[in-house]
Amino acid sequence: MRASALTLTLLGTVSMFALRSAAAEDAPTQYRVYFGTYTDGDSQGIYQSEFDLASGELSDPELAAEVVNPSFLAIHPSRKFLYAVSEISLLDGQTTGGVSAFAIDRSGGTLKLLNQQSSQGAGPCHLVVDATGGAVLVANYGGGSVASLPLAADGRLGAAASAIQHEGHSVDPGRQQEPHAHSINIDPENRFAVAADLGLDKVLVYRLDAKQATLAPHDPPSASVAGGSGPRHFAFHPGGKFAYVINEMANTVTAFSYDAGKLTEVQTIGTLPEGDEEASYTAEVQVHPSGKFLYGSNRGHDSIAIFAIDQETGTLTAAGHQPTGGKTPRNFGIDPTGAYLLAANQASDNVVVFRIDGETGGLTPTGREIRVVSPVCVKFLPR
Repeated sequence: MRASALTLTLLGTVSMFALRSAAAEDAPTQYRVYFGTYTDGDSQGIYQSEFDLASGELSDPELAAEVVNPSFLAIHPSRKFLYAVSEISLLDGQTTGGVSAFAIDRSGGTLKLLNQQSSQGAGPCHLVVDATGGAVLVANYGGGSVASLPLAADGRLGAAASAIQHEGHSVDPGRQQEPHAHSINIDPENRFAVAADLGLDKVLVYRLDAKQATLAPHDPPSASVAGGSGPRHFAFHPGGKFAYVINEMANTVTAFSYDAGKLTEVQTIGTLPEGDEEASYTAEVQVHPSGKFLYGSNRGHDSIAIFAIDQETGTLTAAGHQPTGGKTPRNFGIDPTGAYLLAANQASDNVVVFRIDGETGGLTPTGREIRVVSPVCVKFLPR
């Protein structure tokens, strides 16, 4: 009996090792990277590059799809479809922007337009696909609203199933006289969506019905940040207990505890070096896949702020700044393995590759970069 048990244990160990080895062999080493851009200059739309994890090489970009101002992108969980906002104020004669659906050619990476729908508000600037692949949620900066659009099995967009107009204002007469929904994100359980509104100094919370592709206000309906902060982008911690909003106007990050749609502020911390008075304003915020670090971009200071995350409380400790190798880092992307960060410098038309230190979260330039005109979004797709 003991020999049989030992044999079974050894076989189980060998099998587990074989499974882990197979999984490691199956892990992607090549990624396709899509870049959203503004097209008021030489850019024509969405671009793509090939990214090699082993070398950190990023290929010269190629046009994937021609579309107006695809400033933010989202990829369907099936990896078959890509969605883009058209950050415009008029669509088919109506005061609204657009959301476009594309089929992804997995061999060449090109994008085929499937259809386009109204975003139900002017100047859409951010969107996300829910985990079931049944809905796209979009935030309209100019219109100060959010909307949800159902998705068909073939990836096409339906007309909005719900649209919610934000109301009110905050303290800054120049930028906060009206709502400006700047992002919308979905929690790890796919139950709630949160919209950061720069004009209201609030993060609004909505219940998500993925089957019906609808949004409805939650109770409590929002969490507030300090007046004049200007909340912009938002990120959940992978553990689901914490969340973070980066505040564009105040150059801060606010950390929250999170529990089933309820956000409770635990800390607000600056994104610039202490004593720095350079004119700057933040843009993107992302949590490292390990959950150990948080990154935020500073436009003007032209850097990535690095923070360590306390795994018990979610609070942040400043861990340094890394220049992005360009001007106005609008957005950045962290590859799914957490090995690299790609910084998109909008005003200098370049994307710069950094290696991430898994122990400290520090960023080291690899010396590799490519030219992309007005890059404002970075999205990875496994090959």
